[in-house]
Amino acid sequence: MAAGYCKRMIVRGRVQGVGFRFHVIHLSEDYDVTGFVRNLPDGGVEIVAEGSSEQVEAFIERAAQGPPGSRVREVKTYLEQPRGCYNSFGVRY
Repeated sequence: MAAGYCKRMIVRGRVQGVGFRFHVIHLSEDYDVTGFVRNLPDGGVEIVAEGSSEQVEAFIERAAQGPPGSRVREVKTYLEQPRGCYNSFGVRY
């Protein structure tokens, strides 16, 4: 898929140790976006998603809700230049 749109998202709250990354991986399949999700040292989660603007915006909206057991307190999103270098969506460590 050619990436035409990219957003980076930082999610804060109770988002580590609650299946947040696993949840985001499943959402990426539903919305056919590429990129990655990773835990941040400060307890937050970073997500980078590329795809069409419609796919990415719908994905970001759902990801911001988090899975059951999480408590999303803050979400910051940043529009970025698409890199087009992601072949899939995965976890980064």
